Amino acid sequence: MQFLVYILVYPLLWIISILPFRILYLLSDGFYGLLYYIIGYRKHVVLDNLKLALPDKSEKEILAIRKRFYHHLCDMMVEAIKSITISQTEMQKRYVFTNVEEIHKLEKEHRSIVLFMGHYASWEWIFILQTHIKHKGYAVYKRLSNKYFDALVKRIRAKYNSYLITTRETFPTLINAKRNNELTLNGFVFDQSPKLKKAIYWQNFMGIEVPVHVGAEVLAKRLDMVTLFLKVKKVKRGYYEATFTDIISNSQDYTDFKLTDLYLKRVEEQIYEAPEYYFWTHKRWKHAGKKPS
Repeated sequence: MQFLVYILVYPLLWIISILPFRILYLLSDGFYGLLYYIIGYRKHVVLDNLKLALPDKSEKEILAIRKRFYHHLCDMMVEAIKSITISQTEMQKRYVFTNVEEIHKLEKEHRSIVLFMGHYASWEWIFILQTHIKHKGYAVYKRLSNKYFDALVKRIRAKYNSYLITTRETFPTLINAKRNNELTLNGFVFDQSPKLKKAIYWQNFMGIEVPVHVGAEVLAKRLDMVTLFLKVKKVKRGYYEATFTDIISNSQDYTDFKLTDLYLKRVEEQIYEAPEYYFWTHKRWKHAGKKPS
């Protein structure tokens, strides 16, 4: 059944991916109408999240942000599909790194990196970074239920020397890379909610106490990696600007969870600047108020 779904759906995705961007965004507008007005995908979840995280906004402002968010979500959907066939040159033009020389400095020092980023603006096209640097890229992800689409996503990333690994694979893979003196850049989109039974640290996020993922910080300290944050800005439709900030070489000198706190604060700052570009469909605050006493 999985293969049948794949062979039926993949040709359609490929055809969509070869369309010019102006047509893609017309499709995105159509998807928006379908998703927002007809299907109503998670509209109540998004509304509840926005009201909880942005209590100072009026009802009118919240509803306007919600609409803009769904427009952006649909843009990300077609951009993800476009990744199947987009050229390297085109993606480099659309996803620009403002200070990649900071990574080049770490290359010369032969320092591996833990890259923190949020579910903000665009994380689908981050792998184009690998065309600018010498580090081998790893990104922690959740395996797709359809093994054929899972393999497709991995192939797309591998074109640019970037590889997807599961949470369970992360420590063995990177410990082995360190033993082999391999230079790596390891991306963590860390701002979603861990399972309650695995939560070991709680912190305020958008003013609400929630459990927080700390694996990236633990990994950086254990393997003596540089940590940094990637701030992403949506310049206009289909164009993004990314900047490396808060570059910390001595992660082991920081007390537990201080790095996580710092980078979580950076995610918050992005959200306050332009909340419509955050990934509001996830139930990020579902464990609020459930911290064990």
